[in-house]
Amino acid sequence: MSARAFRIERGGLAGACLALAALAALAAAPAFAGSANLGLLSQIFAYIALASLWNLLAGFSGLVSVGQQAYVGLGGYSLFALTMFGGLHPLVAALLSGVLAVILSFPVAALLFRLRGAYFAIGSWVMAEVFRLIAAQIKPLGGGSGASLPTIIVTGMASSRQAREFMIYWSSLALVALVLGLTIWLLRSRWGLALRAIHFNETAADSCGIEITRVKFVVYAVAAFGTALAGALIFLQKLRISPDAAFNVNDWTAFVIFMTVIGGIGRIEGPVIGAIIFFALRETLSDLGPLYLLMLGAVAIVAMLKAPKGVWGYLVDKTGFEFAPLERRIVYSLNEGNNPAAPDSKGDRP
Repeated sequence: MSARAFRIERGGLAGACLALAALAALAAAPAFAGSANLGLLSQIFAYIALASLWNLLAGFSGLVSVGQQAYVGLGGYSLFALTMFGGLHPLVAALLSGVLAVILSFPVAALLFRLRGAYFAIGSWVMAEVFRLIAAQIKPLGGGSGASLPTIIVTGMASSRQAREFMIYWSSLALVALVLGLTIWLLRSRWGLALRAIHFNETAADSCGIEITRVKFVVYAVAAFGTALAGALIFLQKLRISPDAAFNVNDWTAFVIFMTVIGGIGRIEGPVIGAIIFFALRETLSDLGPLYLLMLGAVAIVAMLKAPKGVWGYLVDKTGFEFAPLERRIVYSLNEGNNPAAPDSKGDRP
């Protein structure tokens, strides 16, 4: 007579340990990395944050936005306004820019959520263009030509240029850790189950009692907060802002979508892998001029044909390893009679 028992587990301990080790190593990077490398890493962190937030919207919620540059620009302009006219420290201004983005995201979402599918995507882009046109009319911030952050604000951030670089670097690292941690927590909670239910079938999700509108508002606000914060840090590093740069659809949306799709849309690790691939291509091929963009397109086409789930999705299918698994699995154990030495049968699924 045999008794079959099971347990439910999620795993991810090994991935968490590796992630913490990587975080510790990156936090210590200023001790051995040069100024150029720290600047490049800060850019990579910002793009990982942007791609992860877009993945949260499109990959897990089904909200395919091509207008997230609206919040990148909003974050940058809010930073400049709050530091130049409010006298706030840039890091405090960056946090407040995220709060302002959350406040503005609710009326914006109220309009966009009336649209579905391609109309939602187009509507998000139109809204970003409205933001750009408004920014071009703000004369105290340079209007259409933009503005530079005053020297007194730049020098007031820290005691030296190196200290400012370290501050921006650690802030960018903290941002990406916050975004990834918040995304994992959100997707592992009941909110994550609701998001995926809405993604696959809104009608069925509604019939199960999920408050679709409220869930969408929450995830859109979270994405707006993180995107604006990333935008503030990006333009704090650049020290100059203009409407065309702040609301550029190529830099802040097209490249972000490329990273997410190449890495693996709908996976936590996808944007990280995609950002690494993108910057590796950029650093090696950018001297080729327009040919560089054509090669990026060719890479995207090949990746979508050969690995529709993205590079990370392909690796997961081959190895079964995930850094941050979201699904739980049932593990059965088979106990023969009272024999305590009976072998376990792990990974057996119903």
